[in-house]
Amino acid sequence: MRIVIAGGHGQIALRLERLLAGRGDEVAGIIRRPEQAGDLLSAGAEPVVCDLETATVADIARHLEGADAAVFAAGAGPGSGIERKESVDRGAASLFADAAEAAGVRRFVVVSSMGADTEPPAGTDEVFAAYLRAKGAADADVRARSGLDWTILRPGRLTDDPGTGRVRLAESTGRDAIPRDDVAAVLAALLDEPGTAGRTLELIGGGTPVDEAVRAVAAD
Repeated sequence: MRIVIAGGHGQIALRLERLLAGRGDEVAGIIRRPEQAGDLLSAGAEPVVCDLETATVADIARHLEGADAAVFAAGAGPGSGIERKESVDRGAASLFADAAEAAGVRRFVVVSSMGADTEPPAGTDEVFAAYLRAKGAADADVRARSGLDWTILRPGRLTDDPGTGRVRLAESTGRDAIPRDDVAAVLAALLDEPGTAGRTLELIGGGTPVDEAVRAVAAD
């Protein structure tokens, strides 16, 4: 497959790029800064410099032409304020979905966040609350699109622990941690399983091998 990843320099995206390239897929990662290109090349991915906050749908669609799938793994990141949660976590996600539709790329996988469907509890840090609301709005936008075979993945608390290859994947899992390695492995498996289209799934560490967990969800 040819797979294009928005947010190609993110921690999960770089792991996913290594996995996909390692199994023989052609991978392109969209990045904002040219100096990030070397890290993508080392991961086996083609770097594509394109700022999702200023690009047009046509700009992004050109990079998606000929792709079999698209993954939205971009985010404003730590230290960014409320304005960039809106422009990246919501705005760029919707723009990337527009571009996928324009380019005829139906398979569309989103890395979201637990808690994105509910109003943040009272006392939540205002920037984190804005992030959750932005993610929720982006997810709602994607789920309303009949032109995409979408899957939304909502991992629990992310860690840099080594992956175990075993997870819990379901519409509701409860809250727990998950290594970024395992999130990347689940994303790779989701791309191979069209039966997961139309599903919003939570992901935490667990006891089920990744491929088995994805097959089980597709069979539900």
